[in-house]
Amino acid sequence: MAVEFAPDRDVADLALRTAAFVRDVVIPVEQAHQGITGCDTVRVELQRAARDAGLFAPHVSVEYGGRGLDMRGRAAVFEEAGYSLLGPLALNIAAPDEGNMHLLEAIATPQQKQRYLRPLISGEVRSCFAMTEPSPGAGSDPAALTTRATRIRDGWQIDGRKWFITGAEGAAYAICMARTSGDAGDRGGATMFLVDAANPGLKIVRHIDSLDESLFAGHAEILFEGCVVPDEAVLGEVDRGFDYAQVRLGPARTTHCMRWLGIARRAQDIAVAHAADRQLFGSRLAELGMVQQMIADNEIDIAATRGLILRACWELDQGSSGTQSTAIAKTFSAEAIWRVVDRAVQICGALGISADVPLGRFLREVRPFRIYDGPSETHRWAIARRVVRRYLDSSR
Repeated sequence: MAVEFAPDRDVADLALRTAAFVRDVVIPVEQAHQGITGCDTVRVELQRAARDAGLFAPHVSVEYGGRGLDMRGRAAVFEEAGYSLLGPLALNIAAPDEGNMHLLEAIATPQQKQRYLRPLISGEVRSCFAMTEPSPGAGSDPAALTTRATRIRDGWQIDGRKWFITGAEGAAYAICMARTSGDAGDRGGATMFLVDAANPGLKIVRHIDSLDESLFAGHAEILFEGCVVPDEAVLGEVDRGFDYAQVRLGPARTTHCMRWLGIARRAQDIAVAHAADRQLFGSRLAELGMVQQMIADNEIDIAATRGLILRACWELDQGSSGTQSTAIAKTFSAEAIWRVVDRAVQICGALGISADVPLGRFLREVRPFRIYDGPSETHRWAIARRVVRRYLDSSR
Protein backbone atom coordinates (compact mmCIF):
# COMPACT_ATOMS: atom_id res chain seq x y z
CA MET A 1 0.00 0.00 0.00
CA ALA A 2 1.39 3.41 -1.00
CA VAL A 3 2.17 6.07 1.58
CA GLU A 4 0.17 9.22 0.76
CA PHE A 5 2.08 12.34 1.81
CA ALA A 6 -0.42 15.06 0.96
CA PRO A 7 -3.03 15.71 3.66
CA ASP A 8 -6.71 15.59 2.83
CA ARG A 9 -8.25 18.87 1.71
CA ASP A 10 -10.00 19.47 5.02
CA VAL A 11 -6.82 18.76 6.96
CA ALA A 12 -4.79 21.01 4.69
CA ASP A 13 -7.29 23.82 5.31
CA LEU A 14 -7.13 23.21 9.05
CA ALA A 15 -3.33 23.35 8.92
CA LEU A 16 -3.44 26.66 7.04
CA ARG A 17 -5.85 28.15 9.56
CA THR A 18 -3.67 26.86 12.39
CA ALA A 19 -0.62 28.52 10.84
CA ALA A 20 -2.45 31.86 10.59
CA PHE A 21 -3.73 31.58 14.17
CA VAL A 22 -0.26 30.84 15.50
CA ARG A 23 1.24 33.74 13.57
CA ASP A 24 -1.42 36.31 14.43
CA VAL A 25 -2.52 35.29 17.94
CA VAL A 26 -0.04 32.97 19.62
CA ILE A 27 3.38 34.34 18.67
CA PRO A 28 2.64 37.82 20.10
CA VAL A 29 1.79 36.14 23.43
CA GLU A 30 4.91 33.99 23.20
CA GLN A 31 7.03 37.10 22.62
CA ALA A 32 5.45 38.88 25.58
CA HIS A 33 6.33 35.95 27.84
CA GLN A 34 9.66 35.05 26.19
CA GLY A 35 8.21 31.68 25.24
CA ILE A 36 7.69 30.61 28.85
CA THR A 37 4.50 30.70 30.85
CA GLY A 38 3.27 28.80 33.84
CA CYS A 39 0.38 31.22 34.13
CA ASP A 40 -2.96 29.46 33.90
CA THR A 41 -4.67 32.69 32.85
CA VAL A 42 -2.55 32.76 29.70
CA ARG A 43 -3.32 29.10 29.00
CA VAL A 44 -7.06 29.65 29.40
CA GLU A 45 -7.06 32.76 27.21
CA LEU A 46 -5.09 31.07 24.43
CA GLN A 47 -7.33 28.03 24.53
CA ARG A 48 -10.44 30.19 24.43
CA ALA A 49 -9.07 31.91 21.33
CA ALA A 50 -8.30 28.56 19.69
CA ARG A 51 -11.79 27.31 20.51
CA ASP A 52 -13.34 30.45 19.00
CA ALA A 53 -11.23 29.89 15.87
CA GLY A 54 -12.47 26.30 15.56
CA LEU A 55 -9.00 24.87 16.12
CA PHE A 56 -9.24 23.42 19.61
CA ALA A 57 -8.34 19.77 20.36
CA PRO A 58 -8.48 18.60 16.72
CA HIS A 59 -6.95 15.22 17.55
CA VAL A 60 -9.75 13.86 19.74
CA SER A 61 -12.77 12.06 18.33
CA VAL A 62 -15.85 13.86 17.06
CA GLU A 63 -17.75 12.40 20.02
CA TYR A 64 -15.69 14.62 22.31
CA GLY A 65 -15.79 17.73 20.15
CA GLY A 66 -12.64 17.19 18.10
CA ARG A 67 -12.05 16.34 14.46
CA GLY A 68 -10.82 12.80 14.96
CA LEU A 69 -7.60 13.44 13.05
CA ASP A 70 -5.61 10.32 12.29
CA MET A 71 -1.85 10.42 12.86
CA ARG A 72 -1.13 11.66 9.34
CA GLY A 73 -3.64 14.48 9.82
CA ARG A 74 -2.09 15.36 13.15
CA ALA A 75 1.32 15.63 11.51
CA ALA A 76 0.19 18.52 9.31
CA VAL A 77 -1.68 20.41 12.02
CA PHE A 78 0.70 19.76 14.93
CA GLU A 79 3.67 20.97 12.91
CA GLU A 80 1.93 24.28 12.26
CA ALA A 81 0.93 24.59 15.93
CA GLY A 82 4.53 23.85 16.92
CA TYR A 83 5.76 26.91 15.02
CA SER A 84 5.35 28.67 18.38
CA LEU A 85 6.38 27.32 21.77
CA LEU A 86 2.86 28.12 22.98
CA GLY A 87 0.98 26.89 19.91
CA PRO A 88 0.43 23.32 21.16
CA LEU A 89 -0.75 24.65 24.52
CA ALA A 90 -3.27 26.91 22.78
CA LEU A 91 -4.75 24.01 20.77
CA ASN A 92 -4.67 21.68 23.80
CA ILE A 93 -2.33 19.32 21.96
CA ALA A 94 0.69 19.80 24.23
CA ALA A 95 2.45 17.08 26.19
CA PRO A 96 1.58 15.36 28.45
CA ASP A 97 -2.15 16.07 28.07
CA GLU A 98 -2.30 15.13 24.39
CA GLY A 99 -0.80 11.70 25.04
CA ASN A 100 -3.05 11.17 28.06
CA MET A 101 -6.14 11.99 25.99
CA HIS A 102 -5.08 9.40 23.44
CA LEU A 103 -4.56 6.80 26.17
CA LEU A 104 -7.82 7.53 27.96
CA GLU A 105 -9.84 7.41 24.76
CA ALA A 106 -8.30 4.01 24.01
CA ILE A 107 -8.64 2.16 27.32
CA ALA A 108 -10.62 4.10 29.96
CA THR A 109 -14.06 2.92 31.10
CA PRO A 110 -17.09 5.10 30.27
CA GLN A 111 -17.13 6.34 33.87
CA GLN A 112 -13.42 7.20 33.76
CA LYS A 113 -13.87 9.01 30.46
CA GLN A 114 -16.62 11.13 31.95
CA ARG A 115 -14.63 11.98 35.06
CA TYR A 116 -11.12 12.36 33.65
CA LEU A 117 -11.15 12.60 29.86
CA ARG A 118 -13.94 15.11 29.20
CA PRO A 119 -12.58 17.88 31.48
CA LEU A 120 -9.08 17.28 30.07
CA ILE A 121 -10.27 17.66 26.50
CA SER A 122 -12.23 20.81 27.33
CA GLY A 123 -9.21 22.43 28.98
CA GLU A 124 -10.92 22.62 32.37
CA VAL A 125 -8.04 20.65 33.90
CA ARG A 126 -4.53 19.45 33.15
CA SER A 127 -2.95 16.06 33.84
CA CYS A 128 0.41 14.35 34.15
CA PHE A 129 1.88 10.93 33.41
CA ALA A 130 3.92 9.54 36.28
CA MET A 131 6.26 6.79 35.10
CA THR A 132 9.88 8.04 35.32
CA GLU A 133 11.67 7.40 38.62
CA PRO A 134 14.99 8.42 40.18
CA SER A 135 17.78 5.85 39.92
CA PRO A 136 17.63 2.89 40.22
CA GLY A 137 13.99 3.08 39.12
CA ALA A 138 12.28 3.29 35.75
CA GLY A 139 13.81 5.61 33.18
CA SER A 140 15.17 4.53 29.81
CA ASP A 141 14.29 1.01 30.95
CA PRO A 142 10.63 1.04 32.07
CA ALA A 143 11.02 -2.50 33.42
CA ALA A 144 13.15 -1.06 36.24
CA LEU A 145 9.87 0.22 37.73
CA THR A 146 10.05 0.25 41.55
CA THR A 147 6.89 2.13 42.56
CA ARG A 148 4.61 -0.54 43.98
CA ALA A 149 0.85 -0.84 44.35
CA THR A 150 -0.24 -3.30 47.05
CA ARG A 151 -3.70 -4.85 47.16
CA ILE A 152 -5.72 -3.76 50.17
CA ARG A 153 -9.38 -4.06 51.05
CA ASP A 154 -11.50 -2.30 48.40
CA GLY A 155 -8.52 -0.87 46.59
CA TRP A 156 -4.77 -0.37 46.30
CA GLN A 157 -2.00 1.41 48.19
CA ILE A 158 0.68 3.05 46.03
CA ASP A 159 4.17 3.78 47.36
CA GLY A 160 7.07 5.16 45.36
CA ARG A 161 8.87 8.23 44.07
CA LYS A 162 8.66 9.74 40.58
CA TRP A 163 10.61 12.56 39.00
CA PHE A 164 10.69 14.65 35.82
CA ILE A 165 6.92 14.42 35.79
CA THR A 166 5.93 17.10 33.30
CA GLY A 167 2.99 19.29 34.27
CA ALA A 168 2.53 17.75 37.72
CA GLU A 169 2.26 21.10 39.48
CA GLY A 170 -1.33 22.21 39.11
CA ALA A 171 -2.48 18.99 37.42
CA ALA A 172 -5.87 17.66 38.49
CA TYR A 173 -4.69 14.06 38.38
CA ALA A 174 -1.84 11.74 37.52
CA ILE A 175 -1.76 8.54 35.54
CA CYS A 176 0.64 6.57 37.70
CA MET A 177 2.57 3.48 36.63
CA ALA A 178 3.09 1.12 39.58
CA ARG A 179 4.25 -2.46 39.92
CA THR A 180 1.50 -4.84 41.02
CA SER A 181 3.44 -8.06 40.56
CA GLY A 182 7.00 -9.22 40.02
CA ASP A 183 10.18 -7.34 40.81
CA ALA A 184 12.14 -4.47 39.31
CA GLY A 185 13.60 -5.68 36.03
CA ASP A 186 10.67 -7.93 35.18
CA ARG A 187 9.06 -7.17 31.83
CA GLY A 188 5.50 -7.48 33.12
CA GLY A 189 3.56 -6.73 36.26
CA ALA A 190 2.82 -3.01 35.94
CA THR A 191 -0.59 -1.36 36.30
CA MET A 192 -1.81 2.15 35.52
CA PHE A 193 -3.77 4.07 38.16
CA LEU A 194 -5.74 7.32 38.00
CA VAL A 195 -4.77 9.31 41.09
CA ASP A 196 -6.47 12.59 41.96
CA ALA A 197 -4.11 15.41 42.92
CA ALA A 198 -6.20 15.95 46.07
CA ASN A 199 -5.30 12.47 47.32
CA PRO A 200 -3.36 13.01 50.60
CA GLY A 201 -0.95 10.24 49.59
CA LEU A 202 0.29 12.20 46.56
CA LYS A 203 2.79 14.95 47.36
CA ILE A 204 4.83 17.23 45.12
CA VAL A 205 8.33 17.16 46.60
CA ARG A 206 9.96 19.83 44.46
CA HIS A 207 10.02 21.64 41.16
CA ILE A 208 13.03 20.50 39.11
CA ASP A 209 14.94 23.33 37.46
CA SER A 210 15.90 22.16 33.99
CA LEU A 211 17.34 23.32 30.68
CA ASP A 212 13.90 23.46 29.08
CA GLU A 213 11.18 25.71 30.47
CA SER A 214 8.39 25.93 27.90
CA LEU A 215 6.47 22.76 28.78
CA PHE A 216 3.63 24.06 30.92
CA ALA A 217 4.37 23.91 34.70
CA GLY A 218 7.76 22.33 34.04
CA HIS A 219 8.89 19.11 35.68
CA ALA A 220 8.38 17.93 39.26
CA GLU A 221 9.45 15.23 41.67
CA ILE A 222 6.44 13.64 43.32
CA LEU A 223 5.97 11.12 46.12
CA PHE A 224 3.31 8.46 46.46
CA GLU A 225 3.29 7.53 50.14
CA GLY A 226 0.48 5.45 51.56
CA CYS A 227 -1.56 6.63 48.58
CA VAL A 228 -4.84 4.72 48.72
CA VAL A 229 -7.05 4.50 45.62
CA PRO A 230 -10.20 2.46 44.94
CA ASP A 231 -10.50 -0.34 42.43
CA GLU A 232 -12.19 2.14 40.08
CA ALA A 233 -8.85 3.95 39.80
CA VAL A 234 -7.29 1.09 37.82
CA LEU A 235 -6.89 2.19 34.20
CA GLY A 236 -7.34 -0.83 31.97
CA GLU A 237 -6.48 -4.21 33.44
CA VAL A 238 -4.20 -5.09 36.32
CA ASP A 239 -0.65 -6.11 35.27
CA ARG A 240 -1.08 -4.80 31.73
CA GLY A 241 0.42 -1.35 32.30
CA PHE A 242 3.45 -1.91 30.08
CA ASP A 243 1.17 -2.95 27.21
CA TYR A 244 -0.90 0.21 27.65
CA ALA A 245 2.24 2.32 27.84
CA GLN A 246 2.95 1.34 24.24
CA VAL A 247 -0.53 2.54 23.25
CA ARG A 248 0.52 5.96 24.52
CA LEU A 249 4.27 6.16 23.95
CA GLY A 250 4.50 5.34 20.22
CA PRO A 251 2.02 8.00 19.10
CA ALA A 252 3.14 10.44 21.81
CA ARG A 253 6.80 10.36 20.81
CA THR A 254 5.72 10.89 17.19
CA THR A 255 3.57 13.91 18.05
CA HIS A 256 6.55 15.33 19.96
CA CYS A 257 8.47 15.13 16.68
CA MET A 258 5.68 16.96 14.85
CA ARG A 259 5.59 19.84 17.32
CA TRP A 260 9.35 20.34 17.46
CA LEU A 261 9.54 20.22 13.67
CA GLY A 262 7.47 23.41 13.73
CA ILE A 263 10.13 25.08 15.86
CA ALA A 264 12.87 23.88 13.49
CA ARG A 265 11.02 25.49 10.59
CA ARG A 266 10.69 28.74 12.48
CA ALA A 267 14.39 28.73 13.34
CA GLN A 268 15.18 28.22 9.66
CA ASP A 269 12.84 31.06 8.67
CA ILE A 270 14.55 33.42 11.14
CA ALA A 271 17.99 32.43 9.86
CA VAL A 272 17.06 32.77 6.18
CA ALA A 273 15.49 36.19 6.72
CA HIS A 274 18.66 37.36 8.48
CA ALA A 275 20.96 35.89 5.83
CA ALA A 276 18.95 37.45 3.01
CA ASP A 277 19.13 40.94 4.57
CA ARG A 278 22.57 41.02 6.21
CA GLN A 279 25.37 42.55 4.14
CA LEU A 280 28.90 41.22 4.78
CA PHE A 281 32.10 41.14 2.72
CA GLY A 282 30.47 43.00 -0.14
CA SER A 283 27.45 40.70 -0.56
CA ARG A 284 24.44 39.30 1.19
CA LEU A 285 25.24 36.73 3.84
CA ALA A 286 22.98 34.31 1.96
CA GLU A 287 25.31 34.51 -1.05
CA LEU A 288 28.27 33.08 0.87
CA GLY A 289 28.92 29.41 0.20
CA MET A 290 29.26 28.24 3.79
CA VAL A 291 26.01 29.94 4.76
CA GLN A 292 24.28 28.43 1.75
CA GLN A 293 25.48 25.00 2.87
CA MET A 294 23.95 25.50 6.34
CA ILE A 295 20.67 26.69 4.85
CA ALA A 296 20.60 23.70 2.49
CA ASP A 297 21.46 21.24 5.27
CA ASN A 298 18.62 22.67 7.34
CA GLU A 299 16.19 22.12 4.49
CA ILE A 300 17.42 18.55 4.12
CA ASP A 301 17.02 17.83 7.84
CA ILE A 302 13.53 19.37 7.90
CA ALA A 303 12.39 17.39 4.86
CA ALA A 304 13.90 14.12 6.11
CA THR A 305 12.33 14.60 9.53
CA ARG A 306 8.91 15.21 8.02
CA GLY A 307 9.26 12.14 5.81
CA LEU A 308 10.14 9.87 8.72
CA ILE A 309 7.28 11.27 10.78
CA LEU A 310 4.83 10.60 7.97
CA ARG A 311 6.12 7.06 7.53
CA ALA A 312 5.62 6.37 11.25
CA CYS A 313 2.17 7.98 11.12
CA TRP A 314 1.16 5.84 8.16
CA GLU A 315 2.14 2.67 10.00
CA LEU A 316 0.25 3.72 13.13
CA ASP A 317 -2.81 4.60 11.05
CA GLN A 318 -2.68 1.11 9.49
CA GLY A 319 -2.98 -0.40 12.97
CA SER A 320 0.67 -1.35 13.29
CA SER A 321 2.50 -0.82 16.59
CA GLY A 322 5.00 1.25 14.62
CA THR A 323 7.67 0.31 17.15
CA GLN A 324 10.59 0.49 14.73
CA SER A 325 9.37 3.40 12.64
CA THR A 326 8.51 5.59 15.64
CA ALA A 327 11.90 4.85 17.22
CA ILE A 328 13.67 5.78 13.97
CA ALA A 329 11.59 8.94 13.57
CA LYS A 330 12.16 10.00 17.16
CA THR A 331 15.92 9.42 17.09
CA PHE A 332 16.48 11.18 13.79
CA SER A 333 14.06 14.03 14.53
CA ALA A 334 15.54 14.86 17.93
CA GLU A 335 19.02 15.15 16.46
CA ALA A 336 18.04 16.81 13.18
CA ILE A 337 15.89 19.45 14.89
CA TRP A 338 18.80 20.25 17.20
CA ARG A 339 21.08 20.62 14.15
CA VAL A 340 18.64 22.95 12.42
CA VAL A 341 18.31 25.27 15.42
CA ASP A 342 22.06 25.17 16.08
CA ARG A 343 22.85 26.12 12.47
CA ALA A 344 20.26 28.90 12.63
CA VAL A 345 22.05 30.33 15.66
CA GLN A 346 25.36 30.14 13.80
CA ILE A 347 23.98 31.87 10.71
CA CYS A 348 22.64 34.71 12.84
CA GLY A 349 25.91 35.13 14.72
CA ALA A 350 25.74 37.51 17.68
CA LEU A 351 22.05 38.12 16.97
CA GLY A 352 21.42 34.38 17.34
CA ILE A 353 22.71 34.25 20.90
CA SER A 354 20.87 37.42 21.94
CA ALA A 355 17.36 37.69 23.29
CA ASP A 356 16.41 39.80 20.25
CA VAL A 357 15.44 36.58 18.48
CA PRO A 358 14.16 33.39 20.15
CA LEU A 359 16.84 31.05 18.77
CA GLY A 360 18.69 30.71 22.07
CA ARG A 361 15.42 29.77 23.76
CA PHE A 362 14.67 27.24 21.01
CA LEU A 363 18.12 25.70 21.44
CA ARG A 364 17.53 25.15 25.15
CA GLU A 365 14.08 23.71 24.53
CA VAL A 366 14.99 21.20 21.80
CA ARG A 367 18.16 19.82 23.41
CA PRO A 368 16.32 17.73 26.06
CA PHE A 369 14.28 16.03 23.30
CA ARG A 370 17.33 13.85 22.68
CA ILE A 371 16.79 12.46 26.20
CA TYR A 372 13.08 12.33 27.00
CA ASP A 373 10.78 9.85 25.26
CA GLY A 374 13.84 7.60 25.20
CA PRO A 375 17.45 8.76 24.73
CA SER A 376 18.89 8.43 21.24
CA GLU A 377 21.28 5.74 22.50
CA THR A 378 18.45 3.60 23.90
CA HIS A 379 16.49 3.85 20.66
CA ARG A 380 19.56 2.96 18.59
CA TRP A 381 20.14 -0.11 20.77
CA ALA A 382 16.51 -1.19 20.33
CA ILE A 383 16.53 -0.47 16.58
CA ALA A 384 19.64 -2.58 16.08
CA ARG A 385 18.26 -5.45 18.17
CA ARG A 386 15.13 -5.59 16.01
CA VAL A 387 17.18 -5.60 12.81
CA VAL A 388 19.41 -8.42 14.04
CA ARG A 389 16.39 -10.38 15.31
CA ARG A 390 14.69 -10.01 11.93
CA TYR A 391 17.78 -11.33 10.18
CA LEU A 392 18.10 -14.31 12.53
CA ASP A 393 14.41 -15.16 12.19
CA SER A 394 14.62 -15.05 8.40
CA SER A 395 17.74 -17.22 8.24
CA ARG A 396 16.33 -20.13 10.21
